[in-house]
Amino acid sequence: MSTVQYIEKNGRRTHAVLDIKEYERLLAAAEDAADAAAVRNARAMREALVPGDIAERLIAGENPVKVWRGYRGMTQSELAEKAGLDQADVSRIERGQREPTGRTLRALANALDVTVGDLV
Repeated sequence: MSTVQYIEKNGRRTHAVLDIKEYERLLAAAEDAADAAAVRNARAMREALVPGDIAERLIAGENPVKVWRGYRGMTQSELAEKAGLDQADVSRIERGQREPTGRTLRALANALDVTVGDLV
């Protein structure tokens, strides 16, 4: 690391002068950090995206529990077990014959690895 020279105005440091190699090292480190952040953001966005066919089915008004269950490759029985419900209850919810409580929605959302908002 090189020595930094400071320029002062009215007794306060306003600029720093450093060796070009140190400047280039700092610049490269900042670019690496920005690249790493961009990769993390891209990965997070990709994970947050909803596949097109799933989005279309949800927009068309299909029951979200049924759509997400199918996307996750689960049977009603598997979903019911994972959510601590009866298979018959899952079936009634998917057919619109039963309105799930908040607790049931949270259990289904956790079991399907989605948010409660994805199911309402």
